[in-house]
Amino acid sequence: MTPSNDISALPDKLAHPIRLVALDVDGVLTDGRLRYAAQPEQDGDKVFHVRDGLGLKLIMQAGVEVALITGRISPAVDRRAQELGIRHVIQGREDKQVALKALMAELALQPDEVCYCGDDLPDLGAILYAGLGVTVSDAPDYIRQRADLVTRTPGGHGAVRELCEWLLNARGVWQDIIDAHERL
Repeated sequence: MTPSNDISALPDKLAHPIRLVALDVDGVLTDGRLRYAAQPEQDGDKVFHVRDGLGLKLIMQAGVEVALITGRISPAVDRRAQELGIRHVIQGREDKQVALKALMAELALQPDEVCYCGDDLPDLGAILYAGLGVTVSDAPDYIRQRADLVTRTPGGHGAVRELCEWLLNARGVWQDIIDAHERL
């Protein structure tokens, strides 16, 4: 598939079979910068965008599983996953395609039922293997050229929310979510 910077250009039919959205963390859920504290026990601070979190909660409520697959190990990732109710957290894995395939086998999923979003070389195999390979707008050119979808928003700044809204809209439930919040 040819990558598109216009998320609305993707055919809605790609969203219908998706049962798992797997995400890299650094560069996708965060802006990719790492902050190191003076004390090693405080290392690995991460900044997450609140809108990404709500988007993930909404797709989980719509029946889509969410997984985090990251090369680093960070208590901040565990904490954020717990806050959001994400059950599948795989840390310390540079072999993201292998990790994704193992999770898919555990969940009995086929590639066309999986969306993977990553931003750099360790993610490339998973982006290409998943039925819907996604990257963020600030990913390197060689990643953007190989992804099915390139978000308009950079990693850590709402790119995941953009993906979640597209998925919910393509499934015909986004307007219902908006309407339900108008009535609150």
